[in-house]
Amino acid sequence: MQKYAQFNLGNIKLLSGKVLKSAKLIYKTYGKLNKDQSNVILLPTFYTGTHKRNEGFIGKNRAINPNKYFIVSINMFGNGLSSSPSNTIKSQKGSEFPEITLWDNIYCQHKLITKKLKIKKIALVAGWSMAGCQSYQWAAQYPNIVKAILPFCASSKTSIHNHVFLEGIKAALITDANWKNGKYKKQPIAGLKAFGRVYAGWAFSQDFYRKKLYKKIGYENVKNLLDDWGNDHAKNWDANDLLCKLKTWQLNDISNSPIYKGNYIKALKSIKAKTILMPCNQDLYFRTEDNVYEKKFINRASLRPVDSPYGHCAANPGNDKSFQKKLDKNISELLI
Repeated sequence: MQKYAQFNLGNIKLLSGKVLKSAKLIYKTYGKLNKDQSNVILLPTFYTGTHKRNEGFIGKNRAINPNKYFIVSINMFGNGLSSSPSNTIKSQKGSEFPEITLWDNIYCQHKLITKKLKIKKIALVAGWSMAGCQSYQWAAQYPNIVKAILPFCASSKTSIHNHVFLEGIKAALITDANWKNGKYKKQPIAGLKAFGRVYAGWAFSQDFYRKKLYKKIGYENVKNLLDDWGNDHAKNWDANDLLCKLKTWQLNDISNSPIYKGNYIKALKSIKAKTILMPCNQDLYFRTEDNVYEKKFINRASLRPVDSPYGHCAANPGNDKSFQKKLDKNISELLI
């Protein structure tokens, strides 16, 4: 089986005006494209996700079924696979990597879909968290290509509170003396561990901890969970990569583009795709209220909030079977 594929973009002019040199997208496909190209599902990646993590949303007994659909899973810039501070050319490596927006990501993903894969229509763009943010971006940036979107635990514009939350975890990372303004020779391990430990307080709800649900996902106690989250970030992530994507997240705004020029309501109204918004009411940073506001302006949108003590991580595959069941039901509805 194909491990993954690479699409070379060359030099790409970014929304900021700067140039991302020798840009590349790493992606993987599942299933087969049918003759009329009506079975395409696009899955962008989430903040600490890769195409591999997206496989948790795919299955022969799931709504996103590779026996029925042609699934394209595209890695976001900054995730260590597609162009990132850790893997780019020397002149843009590390702290020299340019600022990337979701506009830039989707502009390049569109090139992959249309130029490389020769696809003209996308049946569904769906995703969790930052992947969901990319589904809105797709629908606003290329409204005539996307038939349906399902962002879950996501928003079309990063709220001020969400921005502040991200500043907190960023501060935990860069306080490490080894950070050196991103010009470190060795990873700032203490900072990465602090980043993960702080994040753990936001990823789940208060009820998750009150009811000791961490025991249901393999942790004997809170210390084990905190240690694991800290160690996971220290072992698996480059600090500059994490902060590159964090900045992309903070800049998330579908109206930040040459098309809408900051007119957020116009951008929402431009979305033609049939839309299901699926927030978790216990999510501490992608709040249901943001989706309630969006629904007022997205013409074909319905709001399907879910209650889960797992909070933002209700969507993480394997955590909450009830959330997964509702997600698959909503996806199936959009693919009819």
